[in-house]
Amino acid sequence: MQTFDFSPFYRSTVGFDRLFSALDGLNIQETKSAYPPYNIERTGDDSYRISVAVAGFSQDEISIQTKENNLIIKGGKTEQESTTDKAGGREFLHRGIAERTFDLRFQLADYVEVSAAHMENGLLHLDLKRELPESKKPRQIKISTSEKAPAIEKKTSVN
Repeated sequence: MQTFDFSPFYRSTVGFDRLFSALDGLNIQETKSAYPPYNIERTGDDSYRISVAVAGFSQDEISIQTKENNLIIKGGKTEQESTTDKAGGREFLHRGIAERTFDLRFQLADYVEVSAAHMENGLLHLDLKRELPESKKPRQIKISTSEKAPAIEKKTSVN
């Protein structure tokens, strides 16, 4: 695995230390499973959609959780349903639909929240929205002349 030295970026940036620390601590697994397949798409300026192919799973067998900027999607069949059972009327001659347990994890950027989740035609759709708080949105700063700096007005209540 290749490693990168981010120390020059620490010296030339302000406030991005978490970004470079996250990149520095990133552990990319070469053999990560591609099951179940999924798509990530941008649906607007600040909105995204993750679509996961969950054929054979019901809503009760899928768990969606967010914790500390991590999105975790887990799915699994109960042990009784996943085994071949002649008494239950299920004997597979060919098993092409995997229906195996899965655990997908996504790292979400700051202020990205899951706004909706729904299943349609064997796909689980998760809609994500990035909403910056008012304190984080850009604001205009007025520049005053050096001759006369404006004083900050204090509002006084009249009794």
